Amino acid sequence: MCQLLGLNANTPTDLVFSFTGFSTRAEEHKDGFGIGFFEGAGARLFVDTVSARTSPVAEMIRRYPLRSRNIIAHIRKATQGAVALENTHPFMRELWGRYWVFAHNGNLEHYAPKLHAAFRPVGHTDSERAFCWLMQELAKNHASLPTIAHLTETLRELTPAVARHGTFNFLLSNGEALWAHCSTKLHTVERAHPFSTAQLRDEALSIDFSAHTTTQDRVAVVVTEPLTTNEDWVAMKPGELAVFVDGRRLAHHSSTLA
Repeated sequence: MCQLLGLNANTPTDLVFSFTGFSTRAEEHKDGFGIGFFEGAGARLFVDTVSARTSPVAEMIRRYPLRSRNIIAHIRKATQGAVALENTHPFMRELWGRYWVFAHNGNLEHYAPKLHAAFRPVGHTDSERAFCWLMQELAKNHASLPTIAHLTETLRELTPAVARHGTFNFLLSNGEALWAHCSTKLHTVERAHPFSTAQLRDEALSIDFSAHTTTQDRVAVVVTEPLTTNEDWVAMKPGELAVFVDGRRLAHHSSTLA
């Protein structure tokens, strides 16, 4: 199946280290890759239909001075829809005057939700259909941008209707928060002061985060399989929906959700 990578931080953060290890996994998942990240109210989306190991777009990303508080990357192994640009994750839509970015790992069988004109897929993947349906239902449930707490509760109510059709690991962000839903496999790690040195699992590369951070920085990373060998990655449970804000996972019923 596909591979997911997400980052949420309290300050614009560089993803090059994690993306370097992540893109190595494209050797077995070579049907395209993409990355979406937010810059203020704007969002950049880069996708390609070839492997992240050989794509000139991926090489540009590894060299790009990419710094963002919310980033979603995806490596595709096609299950539904041809290898084509319109079928390549992440996908992006606008809702309530904000961009939303979404990527999915899994396969949804016989999934054909009713969609109205505001949210329609361009490609032919189950993933984009699920994203459009989530956006449509969020719009039905809230007339304007709700709090993160209310968004999270609505997503918890909506997600099972999609997940019953198959595997539905996904990442979703509106530039303010990062939501992660685990159907089968997702892992998380939170980095904060005092930062240490991390060693990539897939590459002979390490980084001393303390040389690139301040004592106030916080970063949360969500990925299909752990990226490093010497950090305390936490496996999410099947059916679990997590939300991250300012580099920290928020508790299910936390009063700090806003």
